[in-house]
Amino acid sequence: MWSTMLKPTIGLEIHAELLTQSKVFCTCPASFGGSENSRCCPVCSGLPGTLPVLNQKAVEFIIRAGMATECDISLFTKWDRKNYFYPDLPKAYQISQMPRPVCLNGKVRLKSGKVIRINRIHLEEDAGKLTHEGGATLADYNRCGIPLIELVTEPDFASAEEVTEFVAEIRARYMYCGISDGKMEQGSLRVDVNISLADEHADTLGTRSEIKNLNSLRSIARAIEYETHRQGEILGKGGKVTQETLRFSDGTGETSSLRSKEDAHDYRYFPDPDIPPVLITEEEIAVIRGTMPEMPSSRYDRYVNKCGIPHKDAENIVADKHLSDFFDEAATLLDEPRKIANYLLSELLYRINLGEGTTDNLPFTPADFVRVIELVEGGKVSRSHLKDILREMLATGSKPDSICEQNNYLIKEDLSLVSDTIDKILAENVAAVAQLKNGEQKVFGFLMGKANSLLKGAATPKIIKETLEKKLK
Repeated sequence: MWSTMLKPTIGLEIHAELLTQSKVFCTCPASFGGSENSRCCPVCSGLPGTLPVLNQKAVEFIIRAGMATECDISLFTKWDRKNYFYPDLPKAYQISQMPRPVCLNGKVRLKSGKVIRINRIHLEEDAGKLTHEGGATLADYNRCGIPLIELVTEPDFASAEEVTEFVAEIRARYMYCGISDGKMEQGSLRVDVNISLADEHADTLGTRSEIKNLNSLRSIARAIEYETHRQGEILGKGGKVTQETLRFSDGTGETSSLRSKEDAHDYRYFPDPDIPPVLITEEEIAVIRGTMPEMPSSRYDRYVNKCGIPHKDAENIVADKHLSDFFDEAATLLDEPRKIANYLLSELLYRINLGEGTTDNLPFTPADFVRVIELVEGGKVSRSHLKDILREMLATGSKPDSICEQNNYLIKEDLSLVSDTIDKILAENVAAVAQLKNGEQKVFGFLMGKANSLLKGAATPKIIKETLEKKLK
């Protein structure tokens, strides 16, 4: 048991691979996947005599990341070698930035109003991937040299909830900027958590541990909860926490030691002699700023305050840039944003969550989706056919009108048939009609149900209801 007087202090390092076509210092493709060591060259493999050449698009992307987090953008930045020997780094050094990063002094406001300070965002090259199998370690260097930005916060977090909200927000902003796909499960975005415990009245922070390479919001929350408890147990018994680097196991829900934790001086940073410094002009910054999209927090406010969409629905839409873009375009075609949001979340997203499609590759347009809404709301198609229409649109990309015609979903509104059918129902249910006329209104639903069942596809529920009401007068 540990004292509640001990309070956690948490800082983050968020690593995001950039969506450039090629790697940061060579022309190898930067896309995910490929057979092991098939996307490497002498430069990213660190062979002697090779020279790196900077990918300018990576510099543009880190500037966009800084603008998305209210950072100051440096007009002068340079490159350093971070020296360490580990099998995932064939050069035995990583080209990174230490004293002169591109972005400094940013901030992000949480929903509670608390401001999280960003110390820096710097650009570097990613390392390779190691796989441990049967006592052997296999190295895949496809990832080596992919442009990676690292966002470093101040130790401003006090809980797992604050951390996961911040990471989700950063992930969303990077995706909105078009600089990262945010696919944590593929390692495109990874988080290191630095955590320490100290008495809440202490003037100094406690000894920190760093939990490396967390790749889901759930893992981040679980790792923080476990490590907080672990350090609390040690301190509660009068022990001392060791400064070390930890790994977190999703299987056991526990952290374990990887190595003792290094400080910056252990890496022996020195200027990279092969890559010249980068000078960024105010004009270049202004051009990039002019291409920045509306951020998710701004879209959320617009959806809630201008479109009247419920808070939770607005959160669900802005959580996915593809979904948000789709909604915005649909809303320009049909001036009923709440109705669009309802269909989007309760119908389309439901089908996607069943595995019938993905938001980043929808085979139909917002105009097609709006047409489905118009068909259902206009009484041309029964709501019961809605899931079938969307399922076929997701599978084939076919137009909704074509689907309805081919499958006989269109309601033909045969008024003569409606009148005759309702006459027959009333004649066969004389007792129910008498109950209704004596004030038992629930009987109307019984009669309406019978009419809807018999007239399915022959008329809209609205026409059936109006006809039934007239005949009962």
